[in-house]
Amino acid sequence: MPDSRSVPPDDTPGPSPARWLLRSTLHDPQCLPETLAAFAVRRFGPTAARSVARIEKDHPDMDAAGLRALVIAKGWRATVSEGAFVGGPFLIFVPVAFCAALLRQARTVLELAALKGGDPTADDRAAELLVLQGVHENVGQARDALAACHRKPAATGKRSALRRPAVLWYLTLRMARVLGLLTASEHTGWSHRLVQACRWVLLGLVFVVGIVAPLIWMPYMAMSYHQATTRLTDRATAFYFTDSAPVSRRRPHLDPSMIVGAARTLLSLLLPVVLVVATLLTGARIADSNWPVVGIVLFIASVAVGAVWHWRRHRHRHKKSGG
Repeated sequence: MPDSRSVPPDDTPGPSPARWLLRSTLHDPQCLPETLAAFAVRRFGPTAARSVARIEKDHPDMDAAGLRALVIAKGWRATVSEGAFVGGPFLIFVPVAFCAALLRQARTVLELAALKGGDPTADDRAAELLVLQGVHENVGQARDALAACHRKPAATGKRSALRRPAVLWYLTLRMARVLGLLTASEHTGWSHRLVQACRWVLLGLVFVVGIVAPLIWMPYMAMSYHQATTRLTDRATAFYFTDSAPVSRRRPHLDPSMIVGAARTLLSLLLPVVLVVATLLTGARIADSNWPVVGIVLFIASVAVGAVWHWRRHRHRHKKSGG
């Protein structure tokens, strides 16, 4: 479990929060949710408080439901961006993307708590986050789990942990469950099992296609992040605002940034299609077949787009830190 001295502040250069969290949890995947919750409160609690104060200042005439809708819509957009686009089009970066999405979901929950009047830097917010994520049944159990993980001795041997693919695979699946991307069915009927099986088949197909055309992975992940974040914010709304129904599906207006996000997702879906059609129209062949050329073009395009995205994020981060 990270303590307050080991969590880098927002304005310092160095590893991104997602990469820092991934390295920390690789040593003890069992404590992933607790490490995430404690890290999020210490790292993003003050930021959440400032963000809510700014929203309230900028919208003095907006009622409570409208403010909640703004916080939730902002969380939607940022989770898709921090998850689908931080990882870029490379499946190898999925664990980092998952960490980024988890942290942004956690910040949204902290902002909702602050909007209710709670202190987003308090330790109880970490326990509440674990309950909202479905990791523990109640706040008391969550507090006990946080304390148990905190008492564990600090792990060593970062390189050896990073070289264990099985640990990384287990951690990735655990993150997907905490994110809400993989959910257990509450029903046992054959129709519900069929739906679950179809979801797994779709995930497998997207994964296989994504190995050849990684850009296809991003629209699927963007949609999945949106659905998972909707479920989380609905639970958080019901938890913190017991007198109100969830407002996550009520959008007060069409935000231009939402249009930009949707356009990016649509572009990432259309670009592979355009490249395939253009390649087939040129008639380029390898071994009397168009498809090897199509595969090469899609791979090069994915590498180029991913490199540009990561370069832009790296430059933005250093500008923000003054480096």
